[in-house]
Amino acid sequence: MRVLRQLRVLLACALVAGLVAGCASRPSGVLIPVPDSVPGTSRVNMVVATVRKRVDTPDIFSGERGWHPSYAEVTVSIPPDGARKVGDVQWPRAVPGNPATDFVTTKLDELTQDQAVSWFHDRIQKTPGRQALVFVHGFNQRFDDAVFRFAQIVHDSGADVTPVLFTWPSRGSILAYGYDRESTSYSRDSLERMLTFMAKDPKVGEISILAHSMGNVVTLEALRQMAIRNGRILPKIKYVMLAAPDVDVDVFHTIMRELGEPRPQFTLFVSQDDKALAVSKRVWGDVPRIGQVNPETEPYRTEFERYKINVLDLTKLKTDDPLAHGKFAASPQVVQAIGARLAEGQTMTDSRVGVGEHIVEFTTNAASTVGQAAGLVIAAPVAVVDPNTRENYGRHMENLGNAASDTASSGKHVMTTAPGQ
Repeated sequence: MRVLRQLRVLLACALVAGLVAGCASRPSGVLIPVPDSVPGTSRVNMVVATVRKRVDTPDIFSGERGWHPSYAEVTVSIPPDGARKVGDVQWPRAVPGNPATDFVTTKLDELTQDQAVSWFHDRIQKTPGRQALVFVHGFNQRFDDAVFRFAQIVHDSGADVTPVLFTWPSRGSILAYGYDRESTSYSRDSLERMLTFMAKDPKVGEISILAHSMGNVVTLEALRQMAIRNGRILPKIKYVMLAAPDVDVDVFHTIMRELGEPRPQFTLFVSQDDKALAVSKRVWGDVPRIGQVNPETEPYRTEFERYKINVLDLTKLKTDDPLAHGKFAASPQVVQAIGARLAEGQTMTDSRVGVGEHIVEFTTNAASTVGQAAGLVIAAPVAVVDPNTRENYGRHMENLGNAASDTASSGKHVMTTAPGQ
């Protein structure tokens, strides 16, 4: 009875907050190509590899899991420098977007694997140092999120690289943390195969990897498998940049120990004020996330020195990201430093992530239903001001109601069924 009373209170609070949060969100269809004749715009042309499911909608790929890898070529137009701030992704308010003020897609072609390889070979041979940059996005990212964010990073960093986006199945929805986390395991083999192909390609000079948030789980697991399979990470993978990694500190230690020697140069971006990782820490048994530690304290300082990890502490860096989870991309200084590293070999986060990203969606019993309701209550105040959190909020409220009903029915069955039946 106590659990059910808590559930009723939480449902009431969440319902009130959900009603307040009924505002419009970002339009769909932003990947539909539009013409761009605006002077001063910039273009980022990339190849995309994904294990998302193909769908017959303007989004092309959903957050569900596909049985086989798919490929695409995408060109993104970025507004003139005077019309935007470095670090921002300027989403259209309506479709079609205006290239003078918005990020828009000018080309989106599906490719076969052979066509993707051909694109890659042609582009890498024209790139100084024959250098490729692989981006692995984080949690709560739709396909268009990943494409536009990577285009922003490539453009703002000024890096002359061959851009390769690896996008794994994320539902791009609050409270889908559990599904997204499982999708990292689903995707690691495909990422390892892609990196292995690139690293063994004689046309490639070197490979850099940039991973964000939960994308670090996919990346580290893929590199770990590669090291176990080959005795080390393949040598053309020179640099690995881990931005705000949502990775358990103990798991991180274990993986680094298993990567073998020699290993790539690792750079770790941390921030102690990362609110998203603070929530993740609470969800995962209060174990710190490696992206939120203080690198000057033990045991982290000694561990980073042992593995020769360069650490950039961004705690004091202020950006427009209210969760401080996407500083690596939102800060002009940091994203340009990434570009300098890529360009000259120097040693050297997504502000759309809603606070609901690190609340696990439980659906198995009464206690977990209360946990889901609590997650919605936590997310509700943010939903008022954060369009990413508002999106799909109503659907989660409906799912919660269904879960509560199922829980009540199950409880009634248990109470009225004789033992042994």
